[in-house]
Amino acid sequence: MGTLYLVRHGQASFGADDYDQLSELGRRQSVRLGEYFAERGIHFDGLIAGTLRRHKQTLEGILEGMNRGGEHLSWDGLNEYDSEAVIATVHSGKLARPTSPDMVRHHFRLLRDGLAQWMAGTTAPAGMPSYADFVAGVAGVLDHVRHNHYGHKVLVVTSGGPISTAVSYVLGAKSEATIDLNMRIRNTAITEFAFTPKRHMLVCFNAVPHLDAPQYQDWVTHT
Repeated sequence: MGTLYLVRHGQASFGADDYDQLSELGRRQSVRLGEYFAERGIHFDGLIAGTLRRHKQTLEGILEGMNRGGEHLSWDGLNEYDSEAVIATVHSGKLARPTSPDMVRHHFRLLRDGLAQWMAGTTAPAGMPSYADFVAGVAGVLDHVRHNHYGHKVLVVTSGGPISTAVSYVLGAKSEATIDLNMRIRNTAITEFAFTPKRHMLVCFNAVPHLDAPQYQDWVTHT
């Protein structure tokens, strides 16, 4: 049996001109997760990450917290969908930067609608693959892990979209469930799978044990 840890990146810069950049809190979340792994003697035989900046920065923070280095495999199939392109299929014009809870909720309502239509194949967001190809990219990572890391522990750093897609793919869930899962994933949350050469089995979803202590209660974020 092997163990796969899928980790969502730390808090990024929601609402900023460049979302693909960890906030200071996002960096601290990442380092804290690495410290958690080190405290429990968890070592990884394989490191894989998407190619986005926030993925790489999160992995760097985890390794810093573990006080270790290591080369990782970069994987395009772990990159997030383009939320702006998805929203543009259901909303004309550029959304204003969200500055209130109501604006944030409006943003995510549009995102849910856009994701549902992309998944159904009724829209084609600019610059993005079809949803079938997106799923294939995530499935390719799972196949790689099963075929190359059986009996080992593997860390994968990615985003909420690929993680929710991986869970739904393994469980055979519908697209509506995938969207619900996607909207709930917390920053630096752990989703754990056990795996054999033939299949993955979900162990836990969206866990943040490294942030359970009272001093970290304000570190739990979703964007």
